[in-house]
Amino acid sequence: MTAPDLATAVRDLMPRAQQELAELVAFPSIADPELGLEQECRAAAQWVADALRAEGLTEVRLLDTPDGTQSVYGELLSRPDAPTVLLYAHYDVQPELDAKAWTTPPFELTERDGRWYGRGAADCKGNILMHLTALRALRQVDGSLPVNLKVIVEGSEEQGTGGMEKYALGAPELLLADAIVIGDVGNFANGLPTATASLRGITEVEVEVRTLAGNLHSGQFGGAAPDALAALIKMLGTLYDENGATTIKDLPADQTWPGVSYPEDRFRADARVLDGVELIGGGDIADRLWARPAVTVLGIDVPSVLHSTSSVQAGARAKVSLRVPPGMDVDAAQAKLIAHLEAVAPWHVSLRLTPLSGGAPFLAETSGPAYEALRGAMREAFGQKMVVAGEGGSIPLCNTLRTLYPSAEIVLIGVEEPGCQIHALDESVDPVELERMALAEALFLRAYAGTRGN
Repeated sequence: MTAPDLATAVRDLMPRAQQELAELVAFPSIADPELGLEQECRAAAQWVADALRAEGLTEVRLLDTPDGTQSVYGELLSRPDAPTVLLYAHYDVQPELDAKAWTTPPFELTERDGRWYGRGAADCKGNILMHLTALRALRQVDGSLPVNLKVIVEGSEEQGTGGMEKYALGAPELLLADAIVIGDVGNFANGLPTATASLRGITEVEVEVRTLAGNLHSGQFGGAAPDALAALIKMLGTLYDENGATTIKDLPADQTWPGVSYPEDRFRADARVLDGVELIGGGDIADRLWARPAVTVLGIDVPSVLHSTSSVQAGARAKVSLRVPPGMDVDAAQAKLIAHLEAVAPWHVSLRLTPLSGGAPFLAETSGPAYEALRGAMREAFGQKMVVAGEGGSIPLCNTLRTLYPSAEIVLIGVEEPGCQIHALDESVDPVELERMALAEALFLRAYAGTRGN
């Protein structure tokens, strides 16, 4: 069969993809135990398991991972002379933030202006549908899959608790494959076929400052009583220089990105930066996003403006994230962040710094047969040459897979182009992008089968 037949099959499957994505988005599968959504997460896992069984995968089962969540595994190993490909995605999602601030309900897939909106529509349930649609199209056109197949769909990637990483380390044969397709990124721009070759790692630290036995009246004691919130603000401010670049003592921040550039005007549009507001940092945009460390204050525990009183604060707490580029050790970077915060704490405040879990950066090798097959598949699906870009986010499982299977090629693709606004309000997926990526994946699997990757 020819590629146009495969393209037609994918196109005809898109209404089903929309219906099933709506079913999957309807599960608020946020893997934070404090939210009490375990049943929703398990229901989403069961939905994925049922979908894999329906596509003929065998040994489909729910894996109880060490962090208390469930991952879904399935396989179809029926071709002794063909390479084995592992497809990855995750069904857990980020919290919806303020549901009332969404234009339409976050857990109800809604079509608007040519896009499908809903939490997880792109990250990462849209990628689950990318995988399913590619497999269905191949079976319809070719009668069967051209490769041996394994699928793993994680249940706690967004929480960063390492459940699947720990499970894989304890069962090293489970995910063994010649090529691994990580469906949890996206194209550099809508319609521009992209392989992601670089991921920043991530580490986090919780900072708690205490200065008083309890809050005090700001009129009676303000001006002499040490304010914990003011101390915390002073500490956090030292993590940035006057241009907003990350500046942590002894942590290098001058690396450069050798690949595709990111024009500033396009970045401003992708990031929806307000008119007149300056970008932070120095160097090319690609350097700042993919090659250098970047610190972000994720949250601060203080009274809200609405519930504030005229008080000097006795305590304040923040969570700080540090993105770490390839070539930089995550544990060493975390230690430098902690040492920096200890050094800049004012007024001898009582300080507690709690290191949190994270993941190492990743750099792919792009010269093997899987990438060669991907280049051809992307060109055929999109009508233009594939580019290689970096990604500022983190997927901790990538380094676990590299450690377990050093000879496997790891390919990162997906539907999460910048317009998706993942992790933000009004997350969406472009169905045209989903269709093209499903076709590209189907073409890749067909082409890679001919390379005999093992």
